[in-house]
Amino acid sequence: MNLSREAKLRLACLVCGGLFLVAASTQLASATAEAQEAAPEPSVELSESQLKAIKIEPVGEQTFPQEQQAVGNIDFNQELLTQVFTPYQGRILTAQVSAGDMVKKDQVLFTIDSPDLVQAESTLIAAAGVLEFTAKNLERQRNLYKQSAAAQRDYEQSISDQQAADGAYKAARAAVKVFGKTDAEIDKILAERKIDPALVVPSPITGLITARTASPGLLVQPGNPPPVYIVADTAAMWMLANVPEKDAPELKQGQEVRVTVASLPGRVFSGKIITVGATVDPNTRRVLVRSEIANPDNALRAGMFANFVITMAPPKRALAVPQDGLVREGDGTMTVWVKGDRHKFTKRVVTAGLVHNGFIEIREGLKPGELIATDGSLFIANQYTNAGR
Repeated sequence: MNLSREAKLRLACLVCGGLFLVAASTQLASATAEAQEAAPEPSVELSESQLKAIKIEPVGEQTFPQEQQAVGNIDFNQELLTQVFTPYQGRILTAQVSAGDMVKKDQVLFTIDSPDLVQAESTLIAAAGVLEFTAKNLERQRNLYKQSAAAQRDYEQSISDQQAADGAYKAARAAVKVFGKTDAEIDKILAERKIDPALVVPSPITGLITARTASPGLLVQPGNPPPVYIVADTAAMWMLANVPEKDAPELKQGQEVRVTVASLPGRVFSGKIITVGATVDPNTRRVLVRSEIANPDNALRAGMFANFVITMAPPKRALAVPQDGLVREGDGTMTVWVKGDRHKFTKRVVTAGLVHNGFIEIREGLKPGELIATDGSLFIANQYTNAGR
């Protein structure tokens, strides 16, 4: 491209001007940085009497547990909650326990008048009668056969009849045992030739009765809701907590938790995380975390409000200062007042971390052994503000 002499001169001027501006900007930035470095740190000098009201301590180290806290509610372990239904149709005769009772495994919960049990017992009594008859007939045919007074065919038929009756009796007896009758109870039924219509329904586990719908005269059907009783194993309870979405990635199955409840001050219950929710609640932006908590003396109850602490990692040693030594500024930054020569204190911005037992971890801004104001740091900050700095 051919340019006139005048155009070339204009282009050269533009390039020179741009280079000048870049150089000027660089010099200005450098000068600003130097000015900032040369600017004195915010400081205040106290009088002798004011200094006496200030507590000064060296920066040291503290041990900080790496834990996370959350709140939640105690609930029954739904995996150990058993709904008790009647195994056969019938009307409830007796309901022997109430909601809130503790029951043992195989303890009787309720009895029903079962037509199926009546039929099974009737069949058993009839089978026992047939067995007794065929046994006597076999004995008679055996004696006759020995005396050659009976045909072999009759003798063999009596043997077959007795074996069939014995099989029917055993089957009928087993059918009655299915209803929960013991051998002693079955022997009593056979001895008295009297039917016992009461079907006993025991508790399948040891636990707490949390619900009852049973009442005498109520017709119940197998598997039809609601269940007659609900029994909960309270040796292990659940704690359901909703943790912030940002904290959820740090939570893992198997992490240990320590639980406290307001109604049991001083007690700590141990447990572990068993489930971290796979979804985030779109309204609260929280994740459901379920923990299993040991409850050996049944002190925990469903619905209790609880706090729990999750151990995230082993404790760590770090620089720390008392909480009273930190001042939160209006913009949210944390500062401390570092003691210099004589009565002079300099404000220092720090990065805070974990909090434990009245101490705050200092991640940036201080060195071990530096002297800072603890009690009275807010007073120094006010002095600095009042001085118009």
